[in-house]
Amino acid sequence: MAFGGARGGGKSWAVRTKAALLALRYPGIKIMIVRRTYPELRANHINQMRAQLHEIAQYRDVTKELTFGNGSVILFRYAQNEADLDKYQGTEVDVLFIDEATQFTEEQFDRFRACVRGVNNFPKRVYLTCNPGGQGHQWVKRMFIDRAYRETENPKDYTFIASKVTDNWALMQKDPEYIKQLQALPPKLRKAWLEGDWNVFEGQFFEEFRDDQTHYMDRRQTHVIEPFEIPDGWSICRSFDFGYAKPFSCAWWAVDYDGVAYRILELYGCTETANEGVKWHPDKIFEEIRRIENEHRWLKGKRIRGVADPSIWDASRGEAIIEAADRHCVYFEKGDNKRLPGWMQVHYRLHFDEDGFPMLYVFKNCRAFIRTIPLLQYDEHRPEDLDTNGEDHVADEVRYFCMSRPIAPRQAQTPDRWNESPAAMYLDVKPEDVKATARPGMQVF
Repeated sequence: MAFGGARGGGKSWAVRTKAALLALRYPGIKIMIVRRTYPELRANHINQMRAQLHEIAQYRDVTKELTFGNGSVILFRYAQNEADLDKYQGTEVDVLFIDEATQFTEEQFDRFRACVRGVNNFPKRVYLTCNPGGQGHQWVKRMFIDRAYRETENPKDYTFIASKVTDNWALMQKDPEYIKQLQALPPKLRKAWLEGDWNVFEGQFFEEFRDDQTHYMDRRQTHVIEPFEIPDGWSICRSFDFGYAKPFSCAWWAVDYDGVAYRILELYGCTETANEGVKWHPDKIFEEIRRIENEHRWLKGKRIRGVADPSIWDASRGEAIIEAADRHCVYFEKGDNKRLPGWMQVHYRLHFDEDGFPMLYVFKNCRAFIRTIPLLQYDEHRPEDLDTNGEDHVADEVRYFCMSRPIAPRQAQTPDRWNESPAAMYLDVKPEDVKATARPGMQVF
């Protein structure tokens, strides 16, 4: 049996409650609860069940088992990698719970399911909880949604119970804003995580991105805009993604007083460039970054906060990339590398409010962003994530930046930003080009 669909439907609570009731109903029964990682297992099950059942059951941290007075046992197990599965080869249980089953492959599911056996009279059951997405999306969808079975599978053995966040009345009372966060997601993620739709993960990942030249000047319903002079009081940030034998991407962002981010400059290069015929070694990259920050009028003399992929601190391949950055006085903080929360932050910023304004703009000369972002696709095996086979280096450093300045889904109206700053030239944008597109009454430089 599988239970789930949308996020926030109370799946973990259902696992804990059902497991405890089975343990009390059948003295001596053996039950196993599985999550992907031990921290998830502890946070979602062990801590709560220890607190709720301390008067009738004893928990042993060494064995990760909860033993009831009637002889029933609940085992808490995890499988973060294939090696973890080998530890359960001889395990026998009567009932198996796999929480967040779409985090597991079908092979991992089969190996855990093989633990459900025994020559006793206890019921033999396998319970799954699941959401659309994850590396196990396809096999869970095949069995419980599409009901497309192989010859060795009996359709009567498979039942799916759908749940939505609105079914979780406790969450609705405690955190009524949670449903607004789901409603603010882009259409495909909203259909999957709010409505529990298993058929939406395909096509363009950043489907809300728009490059509408007719709105470059008024900034409505477009992310790409004409460049303008950056006010002195705005914050300046730098985001960076380094690629081993792949392109690197560096961007500079200006953040206005309302928290709206503007991608104003970027540096994007390959390990070998066709025009120079030389490799962009780390020292060359950071030397160029430092030169830009020393010379460009928007960056010169500014305090710049840098954020980068934590992998540049890795010294297992030799000298860490961050050491080259330090030599050129280009400083970074470790970025938050969580992928799904990071993509949600990017989606939140790209989302247009009711007046057509997003929280992220891109100056039209940031060509790497404009070229690569529309081409990125959903991952076939982890459908709520981005396919890393695409040219995702810009997307990654955008994600690090957005995670460094997280925002909540917007419900309020965004004000008109026309009077906040004048138009001006940007890199190879000539002053006469800016003047030609300027709105009457605007000051240009």
